[in-house]
Amino acid sequence: MKYVNLGRTGLMVSEFGLGCGNFGGIGSAPAFFGKGESEAEAFALMDAAVDLGINFFDTADAYGGGRSEATIGKWLKQKGSRVRDGLILSTKVFNPVGDGPNDRGLSRRHIRRQIEASLRRLGVDHVDMYLMHEPDPATPIEETVRAMDDLVRQGKVNYLGASNMPAWLLTKALWLADKQGLHRFEWVQNSYSLLDQGDNREMLPLCRDQGLGYTPFSPLAGGFLTGKYQWDGGYPAGSRMTLRPEPYLAWWNEATFARLDRFRAAAADHGVSMAGLALAWLRHHPDVTAPIVGPRRPAHLDPVREALSLELDANAHTAISQIFEEN
Repeated sequence: MKYVNLGRTGLMVSEFGLGCGNFGGIGSAPAFFGKGESEAEAFALMDAAVDLGINFFDTADAYGGGRSEATIGKWLKQKGSRVRDGLILSTKVFNPVGDGPNDRGLSRRHIRRQIEASLRRLGVDHVDMYLMHEPDPATPIEETVRAMDDLVRQGKVNYLGASNMPAWLLTKALWLADKQGLHRFEWVQNSYSLLDQGDNREMLPLCRDQGLGYTPFSPLAGGFLTGKYQWDGGYPAGSRMTLRPEPYLAWWNEATFARLDRFRAAAADHGVSMAGLALAWLRHHPDVTAPIVGPRRPAHLDPVREALSLELDANAHTAISQIFEEN
């Protein structure tokens, strides 16, 4: 495992991050609270990730209704300062954490309350990375940028980031931070994979121009890039298409599966699994800092190992990209 700078900052993160969104739930959806990985399963995953050299753990205040952060906090307490001091913790704010009208969003009030709640659950006095989980149309971006800046100045957060954010709004936020002398967003966390390259149009050029890091989530496109789905078959039990199919339905068509057949052949040519090749493609992408993987079991880290051992030259990288280019 190598370690790379997060954008133009001095913070060094592992080439892959561990996504903890399934600890005690499946993402932020209340319908799945209490599901996902048990505490013991989550502990085993974190142990395996650290053994692999991953130093970057990603969570959010609303994942599992706070269970994800609490699980990480219990594991950190068990491991002690030797492990804690070497980890980069990233968490987020925006999604609902209660039923009240102010229990969500990016207002100054909510941000201040949620950073304190996150720190309590994690059992730490600061986090290295803090993201706005989604844009909040009900709150002026000026209020959000200044509230996030306050957290850095208070020593509760080291670096700020933005997730699920359009390029135009990020541009405005960067301009505001520069104009007002505030700490800016230093990296972006959006969905990105071979099947989901929408950020090529605006976001990645912006990150390149402004020296921002880019830590994509869903690098395996909800399992499509693992080969688990078949056009003429059903959805495997426990898969994303069974639990929460809405984000992925647009890919369920013959054209996608024809591309996946070609990708399966390419993976065989490289001597790795489809998931391993998909992650290797991201690892060698010049605009990607560290993809965030969300394994359900320690064995699911095997594709990360494959990606770390596979070297792709520019021609091979381009050939893989072309499989998924629109005709």
